[in-house]
Amino acid sequence: MIEAEHLKHIREAEKCANFNDFVRKFARRYGDKPAFIIKHKTGKDITYQNISFNDVLDDVKNLSRSFINRGFNTKRVAIIGENKYEWILTYLTQLFVGGISVPLDKGLSYKEIELSLTRSHAEILVYDIKYSDIIKNLTDNNILSKECCILMKDGSDLNISDLIKEGQELNSKDDSILDSISIDPHALSVILFTSGTTAMAKAVMLSQDNILTNIYDMELVEDIRSTDVNMAFLPYHHSFGGTGQLVMLNCGSTTTYCDGLRYIQKNLVEYKVSVFVCVPLLIESIYKRIIATAKKSGQDKKLAFGRKLTKALLKVGIDVRRKVFKSVLDQLGGELRLVISGASSIEPETLEGFKMFGIETINGYGMTEASPVIAAENRDTQKSGSIGKAMPSVSIRIDSPDEDGVGELLAKGPNVMMGYYDNPEVTSETLIDGWLHTGDLAYIDKEGYIFIRGKKKNVIVLKNGKNVFPEEIELLTSELPYVAESFVFALPAPNDDTKLLLYIKIVYNKEYFKENSIPAESIDAKIKEDIDRINNTLPNYKRIHNVISTYQPMIKTTSGKVKRFEEIEVIKKDLLK
Repeated sequence: MIEAEHLKHIREAEKCANFNDFVRKFARRYGDKPAFIIKHKTGKDITYQNISFNDVLDDVKNLSRSFINRGFNTKRVAIIGENKYEWILTYLTQLFVGGISVPLDKGLSYKEIELSLTRSHAEILVYDIKYSDIIKNLTDNNILSKECCILMKDGSDLNISDLIKEGQELNSKDDSILDSISIDPHALSVILFTSGTTAMAKAVMLSQDNILTNIYDMELVEDIRSTDVNMAFLPYHHSFGGTGQLVMLNCGSTTTYCDGLRYIQKNLVEYKVSVFVCVPLLIESIYKRIIATAKKSGQDKKLAFGRKLTKALLKVGIDVRRKVFKSVLDQLGGELRLVISGASSIEPETLEGFKMFGIETINGYGMTEASPVIAAENRDTQKSGSIGKAMPSVSIRIDSPDEDGVGELLAKGPNVMMGYYDNPEVTSETLIDGWLHTGDLAYIDKEGYIFIRGKKKNVIVLKNGKNVFPEEIELLTSELPYVAESFVFALPAPNDDTKLLLYIKIVYNKEYFKENSIPAESIDAKIKEDIDRINNTLPNYKRIHNVISTYQPMIKTTSGKVKRFEEIEVIKKDLLK
């Protein structure tokens, strides 16, 4: 049995008993400091509204009074919509009163929303106005009653502002309504659906203690400060996005919102964001854009010189990175100091590139079933290619390691889920003696760093018994400047079913080839040439035999993960044409 060490503590922290305690604590700690900055647009006029930590507590208390008065606290409350203050306010309120919250993927279709509500037994739905037509269908089909559908923002129908005002009126009459709240921190509090089609998605059951454990661990080991400005980009319905927002509140950071994918860089500058939690694909895209801009303007040699200079000075304890690369940092608002990346591995080139600019960039690893963070890096515990070490409350070990020390990564701790809702069979397969079987293959080195090798279900076992981890090769190809996505898989050799051949599908960025004057008819040859060069660095059994290239995006889940099985089926049909 190989076990990982834990992350080095950066500060002291105190774990909250429940979410009632949690909300009161951050209000007590940070008071009138801005918790959220909300942008309001009226035509061409733009104004900004500050919502303090005290304001959040007041809104939660007033909304709680209304929820209790209407009996919503005893029902399951689903939430669907874009990231906004009213979303996280609803979530906090339902946990504050000891109820059950059901965050729903904002990308779901009507049928998937209906099925999610039915499966979770949710009776209340708080929704964004763009879902109004879906809400009408739900009420017309008697899935929900109209009085149980609540708009996030102001509107003619029942909305969050109305309920807050109702709570204020209740408070003026009788302030004892909140005294009835009793919370069991180990009871079911959140039902989160994992990625996949709604019929197949597993409904993860989390308790308040599960989530609060993760918040406590993050405060202990990550350098998130009360002076930070955070931009809430990851969707709140995603475990990493939701818990990440709670961590920011716990640490006293100010949260802003992104105007959309196209405006990320502009918003980083607008709000002078200092902490950014995101997925690798986004941060890799930003880095490639910076490098491409430098190359286009003839500044690439200056960047290369700056890299050599700052690297040499760091060896003697002098850090001038943020001065040398000020022009680059200014493109990102000038204040960005910490990027936390999760969901999958980040390209080493991007990781090192951001560090070169003086931006601390760390990897995290987790899953919804662990609330979600299992392991991570921090400023004191980093090693290239690894996901860092286990969180303080989490035990990690490798199950049945092979001769290279690779086996399934198992995790155990108070952050691990209660189980899958209405699915005891799959729960018993995933939780064995308290150990969460992650389905990811990994090894732990002598210093306790964890290295993910790929998903157990994705491993390609060749006819000679050799194992190929697709993610390893995909990570290598992702370093090619034009690669947006890559996908490695195996198919039987033509006319020889006893032999498996490795294929790769590359989704490329057309703009790269235009900017570099590479004609369309030469793209396939260029990609093949680069894959051959990568092949020369790999052992024979890992070499790619066939390359499929396209600019069309792959089939993905709403959380951005490639649907491998569906992709292979499409590719097989295309090959047979």
